[in-house]
Amino acid sequence: MPELSWRHQTLIQALLSRGPLKEDQFHRIFKGLTGKAPGAHQQLFDDYLLKINKELSSVQFELRGCRFQYDGNVYYGVVNNVSDEQSKLGTKYSVPQIAFYKAVIEAIVQDATAQGSISNIEALNLRLENQVLNGTGSEGNGNYVPALRNFSITQKEAALNDLVRDQWLNLTPDGNIVLGIRSFLDLRSWFRSNDVPLCEVCNEAGVKAELCQNEACTVRIHKYCLKKMFSKRKGGRYCTSCGTQWKYDGAKVELVEQDDEPNLPPQSQPPPVPKIKRQRTNNVIESGSSVISQPSSDLIRVTRSHSRAR
Repeated sequence: MPELSWRHQTLIQALLSRGPLKEDQFHRIFKGLTGKAPGAHQQLFDDYLLKINKELSSVQFELRGCRFQYDGNVYYGVVNNVSDEQSKLGTKYSVPQIAFYKAVIEAIVQDATAQGSISNIEALNLRLENQVLNGTGSEGNGNYVPALRNFSITQKEAALNDLVRDQWLNLTPDGNIVLGIRSFLDLRSWFRSNDVPLCEVCNEAGVKAELCQNEACTVRIHKYCLKKMFSKRKGGRYCTSCGTQWKYDGAKVELVEQDDEPNLPPQSQPPPVPKIKRQRTNNVIESGSSVISQPSSDLIRVTRSHSRAR
């Protein structure tokens, strides 16, 4: 197999050094390197990504694209496909920090209302003793229990800062914690193995999604998927599963206009953020190394009515 050209290598390096990039940013880099715009030369763009992924697969990495569920934008990034304990050797995070991150994402994805967020207070009060880390086993995990139990509020705040900085988590303007773009890029298999409900339209995890108004129906659909589905449908707007009329106001969907699906690759510098305090801003900066590799214990399921009553 021929080696990658300097253009291929530069594309990879751009993602590794800057972290996940929005589609338009990545396209500009591609055009600057090749003189060809992906929109007008889609086959060339696809061929570049295919060749890159064939080479990256030998070291169990992948150039992957996905939509960020909170704003509908497409991002590209390089992810680690290794799912064993050895993959953690490349991470800068400690065992308690990894356990804390896993507790945060579990709390976010188990929300039956699909808001895709938890409050700062909820995050800081998460208990870590029951987190089971990959490769430790019951006996090995017991060795970490004191460190997990003694992981202080101050240490959790510092971990949140690091996870936001590295784009594993993100912050909303009102200070809530949501998943970062790196979580969506890296955790596709984790979402599926932990039975995170899927979007009825695109079949990806519905972490941040709209719910059918029928309490007995389990359908959830991303806002950008709703917009695409209803824009092509004449007449009434109804749930694809139970037929309940869907209360939908397209004007309230604050997303980038995008009629077609993004051309994502074959799959198998932003401004710095301030320290996390009571008042926060919604910024992310460059990425770091992989954080988690395997799903932990089964998630606690929360009913929609219970979530709304909280």
